[in-house]
Amino acid sequence: MKQRVLIFSTAYLPLVGGAELAIKEITDRMPEYDFFMITTRFSRAHKKHERVGSIEVYRVGWGVLPFFDKLCSPVLGALRARSLVKEQPFSLFWSMMVSFTSMSPFLLKVLGLHRKTPVLLTLQEGDSEAHLTYRYGGLMFLMWKMALRLADRIQVISNYLKSLAEKRGARVPIDVVPNGVAYTHFSRQYAPQELDALKRALGKGKEDVYVITTSRLVLKNAVDDGIRALERLPHRVKFLVLGKGPLERDLKKLATNLHVAERVFFLGEISHADMPKYLRIADIYIRPSLSEGLGNSFLEAMAAEVPVIATPVGGIPDFLTDGVTGLFCNVRNPKSIAMQAERLMRDNALRDSIIQNAKRMVEERYNWDTSIAGKMKIIFKELIHGHQW
Repeated sequence: MKQRVLIFSTAYLPLVGGAELAIKEITDRMPEYDFFMITTRFSRAHKKHERVGSIEVYRVGWGVLPFFDKLCSPVLGALRARSLVKEQPFSLFWSMMVSFTSMSPFLLKVLGLHRKTPVLLTLQEGDSEAHLTYRYGGLMFLMWKMALRLADRIQVISNYLKSLAEKRGARVPIDVVPNGVAYTHFSRQYAPQELDALKRALGKGKEDVYVITTSRLVLKNAVDDGIRALERLPHRVKFLVLGKGPLERDLKKLATNLHVAERVFFLGEISHADMPKYLRIADIYIRPSLSEGLGNSFLEAMAAEVPVIATPVGGIPDFLTDGVTGLFCNVRNPKSIAMQAERLMRDNALRDSIIQNAKRMVEERYNWDTSIAGKMKIIFKELIHGHQW
């Protein structure tokens, strides 16, 4: 009989984010386990119970007031977990990030329930330390304290998050296992005619240089610094912004005020299927982040052979070595972004070297199949059988 693993995640598919995709990619590669999940029901359109890929998904909440459902989900999740355990015990509880629904197994432990079931905590957070401390009036700080104290093992996606967990009091083994990239998908080659058609649709001329970002339009991704950098770059440099978010209106207004609106193309959400094509017609990738847990979007760009400019924050230094696999720019410094973009535009040897080094690194170190799934299997096995590294 397969061992059963119960996952706790505040959100899951069809809601898409880095953590949700990581769960899918990992569970799809571990057929030796039966996976179940408790997550929040953010909409009535989402079924209370359904099978999604390799996982039996149970959603808690009413699907009417999303934040209220999320707020109630630790208790509702604990109650649902109790009912599932009564049907058949689980070998492992797996909490994805320090968030509402993922607190359910820790709540059970506090109540003295299912203490023999080990809890694996995965950290994928990309927000700043201040945000993780003061969010929700300090409630997030208390959630971190509880999760780090009660987890039996912690898996993080970057050395930055390992240091953060240790700084905040973690005393259990911490494994650094990054998220992977759908390497085959993002490294795919397109027929020249297909790429030319997209270039024509976007109006790309022969001399144009397309800078691209694939980012949620939120403060931490500092897309505004990319727009400000255009002031210092030749008119032939255009900026493709793929993504949506609460700052979209402000960013469009900024582009207008800086008189670069005709050079910034807000393309909205682009499907995962089409994303590699847009990356392939771009010349430079930028995201001058203020904070970053790891940064899968950078790795996807590297797989698609687009040289990356990024800031040395969070987990980015794990994969970006300045001048080798990308270029660093300074935080909150559009001039620095422009200078590095100009380097890539005039130095073809540097550009080609960065592209080759970065693509090779992604294939070797950030491949779901050849590296990451195997490491997660070891963690699961050792936790379930009571061993440590």
